Amino acid sequence: MVKVKPFAALRPPKKYAAEVASRPYDVLNSEEAKAEAGEKSLLHIIKPEIDFDPIAGEHEPRVYAKAVENLKKWQAAGWLVQENRENYYLYAQTMDGRTQYGFVLCAYVDDYLSGAIKKHELTRKEKEDDRMRHFRDQNANVEPVFLAFRDNAVLADIIKRTIAGSPEYDFVAEDGIGHTLWVIDDDDTIAAITAAFEGIDAMYIADGHHRTAASVRIGVEKREQNPAHRGDEEYNYFMAVAFPQSELHIMDYNRVVKDLNGLSAKQFIEALQESFEVECRCDCTLDGGVCECELPCHCPSTVPYRPDRLHNFSMYLEGVWYSLTAKPGTYNDADPIGVLDVTVLSNLVLDKILGIKDLRTDKRIDFVGGIRGLEELKKRVDSGEMAVAFALYPVSMDQLINIADTGNIMPPKTTWFEPKLRSGLFIHKLENFS
Repeated sequence: MVKVKPFAALRPPKKYAAEVASRPYDVLNSEEAKAEAGEKSLLHIIKPEIDFDPIAGEHEPRVYAKAVENLKKWQAAGWLVQENRENYYLYAQTMDGRTQYGFVLCAYVDDYLSGAIKKHELTRKEKEDDRMRHFRDQNANVEPVFLAFRDNAVLADIIKRTIAGSPEYDFVAEDGIGHTLWVIDDDDTIAAITAAFEGIDAMYIADGHHRTAASVRIGVEKREQNPAHRGDEEYNYFMAVAFPQSELHIMDYNRVVKDLNGLSAKQFIEALQESFEVECRCDCTLDGGVCECELPCHCPSTVPYRPDRLHNFSMYLEGVWYSLTAKPGTYNDADPIGVLDVTVLSNLVLDKILGIKDLRTDKRIDFVGGIRGLEELKKRVDSGEMAVAFALYPVSMDQLINIADTGNIMPPKTTWFEPKLRSGLFIHKLENFS
């Protein structure tokens, strides 16, 4: 069973919503954020280093202070306004003709501590500490956590009824993604949402593991600092958007590597053939043709190859796309972690052949979210920055949930959810509403 509650959001008036809303803090570097931030953009609050010239270090004390100053400034200017009652909100995102609907709510700190809100990734303390400093200083969850839950008929019906009404916000951002928000302020519907979530046994962190961990640490810290703690304070909750499992889409999360660990292309492919069926995807093979080259292939390869099933990989090497299919017996489909293609690639290629033992610390490897497309892999190899690129078949939501339910942890950089939640449409203050 999970516990959720409505909250009185701090949010922009309708006329400012599109200007205030921004991409999340962790998808832009400081230079990109500075170039993208308009006058009212939340980027001035979530990446306040951009307000200094030159751009300041993200972890400087003056940067955290600037975030607090800017949050107050946005409220004083009327760009963010405190809601006058506790509501739920329904948030829709539309990308490439597909729309997903999530409930904006407050999740319970104790559900994370008990394991009812489940994780699938490890966090890094320095990133937790950074988010915690922001939340503590601002006394607010400025950006939401991205949660998933198993499909629920009652909540599905509430979504259907809510979207039949008029939205509070409805705009398309500069990246082409549509954002729509409905305010759910009917007392009976609010009670029905709370009760429906009480019947759900678990929620799953899709994106935002560091924000979740930091929010929970803040809640525990505030409990310990409050001698009059009762348990109903706002700091016992953190802001999230919770989506039905079936509506979410996980994209591939791909790898690029700087060198072949001293091997020639021919030696590298020979090493791959111990564990994979290796086929070139040059132009000769289009429409069922056959390439006469010995591997490595040297024919033109103008059409990127995308993996079409589990344990099938795409590789780009010396201007040619290849299909790699792991041979039976080289992976363990009975193991929630062993079945993942990130595990197969790490074990059979990155570790065994390329000598990359730790994905978190090795500087020879980098990661490319699927939103950037296969052309980004080609670009980074063709430029000479990288020697080889690998594209993976995406993880499924069923795999993610199975891993979380069994208490396992995914390897680093396994899931890429898209679209990302837009920041600035709602903020949760960590003080009781009155």
